Amino acid sequence: MAFREHHVLPAFLFLSMLVSATTTKANLSSTFYDKTCPKALSTIRTSIRAGISRERRMAASLIRLHFHDCLVQGCDGSILLNDTANNERDVIFNKNSARGYELIDNAKTEVEKICPGVVSCADILAVAARDASVAVSGPSWTVKLGRRDSTTPYPDVALSDLPRFTESLPELIARFEHKGLSERDMVALSGSHSIGQAQCFTFRDRIYNGGDIDAGFASTRRRGCPVSSGDSKLAPLELVTPNQLDNNYFKNLLQKKGLLQSDQVLFIGGSTDSIVSEYSRNPSKFLSDFASAMVKMGDIEPLTGSAGQIRRICHAVN
Repeated sequence: MAFREHHVLPAFLFLSMLVSATTTKANLSSTFYDKTCPKALSTIRTSIRAGISRERRMAASLIRLHFHDCLVQGCDGSILLNDTANNERDVIFNKNSARGYELIDNAKTEVEKICPGVVSCADILAVAARDASVAVSGPSWTVKLGRRDSTTPYPDVALSDLPRFTESLPELIARFEHKGLSERDMVALSGSHSIGQAQCFTFRDRIYNGGDIDAGFASTRRRGCPVSSGDSKLAPLELVTPNQLDNNYFKNLLQKKGLLQSDQVLFIGGSTDSIVSEYSRNPSKFLSDFASAMVKMGDIEPLTGSAGQIRRICHAVN
């Protein structure tokens, strides 16, 4: 995702953000569409399941897409916009990397057929991430609803706020804390790297120059990632069960087999070692914490009330 701001905020601004977050969270509810579009969630689920059945990797892509939406100016569907010259899709962390846009468009089309102008794209993305988790044997959770859609993308914020795959543990902790997510939330969310794939350029330096990597693992990965070419070649983030959301990712970290540097830093003698160890031993605890962290992430700065809009199509403002 690397799940994947070091900004010092004035006290008054920080407090105002907390007040704002509390206010907007109160407007989200799992029953938001019960009267206005009672078949919304089942319609989304059917559409998303169909997309993942065609390409199982899409499950990881949808979870990551939701993550990259929420960490940039909140969970407002801004990452979906593609109708302006500058958009979040084209920033370096998303271009030729973020995927699943068409599945969200398809789900929106189906929902519009039964409830035109009611269900936001931001909510569809949040529900899709949950349904994607379930599709790959991951946990389910109750999705809070009522988000509205941004009318503008935030490419500059995406460049500054999305985690880097090369970052250190303190840098990652600072980024997540700035979004109101704890170290445990961060480690749990990183567990989504038990599914999906990464491009060669994101892990090349680690497999050729890293000192905290299993030699056999590095050798295996080098065969599919040449030292000076093949930037877009793909490798599974987790080798044992690459299409199942489980705790094997954490077992790999204990063996120095994290593919990305931002994965392995979670277990290099730092403050998150104990959490990684716990999840490696207790898969049910990981899945429970992952679900809780996804709910918490979905609460980041949503647009509610009269803010934003309900887009008719997800990749363009009305």
